[in-house]
Amino acid sequence: MHSAADRAVKAVPLAAASEDKFYGGKCVSLGVALRAGLPAPDGYALPVALVSAIVGGDESAAAEVKALFEKLAPAMAVRSSAVGEDSDDASFAGLHLSVLNVMDADSMMAAIADVHASAHTAEALAYRQKMGVAGEPAIAVVLQQQILSEVAGVMFTQNPLNGASERYIEASWGLGEAIVAGLVVPDSFRLANDGGIIQQSAGEKDIKLVATADGLTAEVEVEADKIESLCLNAQQLQQLHDLAAKCEAVYGEKIDIEWAFHAGSLYLLQCMSITR
Repeated sequence: MHSAADRAVKAVPLAAASEDKFYGGKCVSLGVALRAGLPAPDGYALPVALVSAIVGGDESAAAEVKALFEKLAPAMAVRSSAVGEDSDDASFAGLHLSVLNVMDADSMMAAIADVHASAHTAEALAYRQKMGVAGEPAIAVVLQQQILSEVAGVMFTQNPLNGASERYIEASWGLGEAIVAGLVVPDSFRLANDGGIIQQSAGEKDIKLVATADGLTAEVEVEADKIESLCLNAQQLQQLHDLAAKCEAVYGEKIDIEWAFHAGSLYLLQCMSITR
């Protein structure tokens, strides 16, 4: 058990992250998932004060965090978790940085600094002002095992296009950031609340984003026969439907889920409220 003083300044396992004021929304949401037994990759939560200390040059803070890399090796993701970053009205997705496929401790420390800096860009600060988010950005960080997905995407438990009560899924080959970055036209699927397939449409997935051995990500051409073929089968769609139901039981209705398939297993990468 971590004391309040420790929780404010020490890295904790993601499953122990429970206070937004220390860890931000993403860490807390992942902590909820892990405590509920949902299939989220494990990792650590770095509180706001610890991230600030690292960026400010505190060598003891940096040494403490650097030692965590070996527990997540060989590859990890470094993600932002800002206090107040996501609510029913605002989402900072795409503004605050995620760094994927981090493969050594020095790169992890550089990624933490880059994530912190991403909250202070002109675009991020302008969005804060537009959405009425007061004060300076307070950035915590998620250190998480990297899922080297064969297929990944997003799933909404209410259709964001028309508000219908159904599952709406977008999917593509490789890492899901290809969809977030607009690099492909993803496949789309609509599922009824009982899991039945209402509609499925193939996109144009001519590239995929993959992790490389040098700790980077790369855009790779997709095999010709896969560009316009569906990347999810009926069994996988059923697994996603089941995951949506489990997430709704934990988080409530109208949620946005990031997910990934790797080696036959489905992983929950993130879960948040659908922003209006």
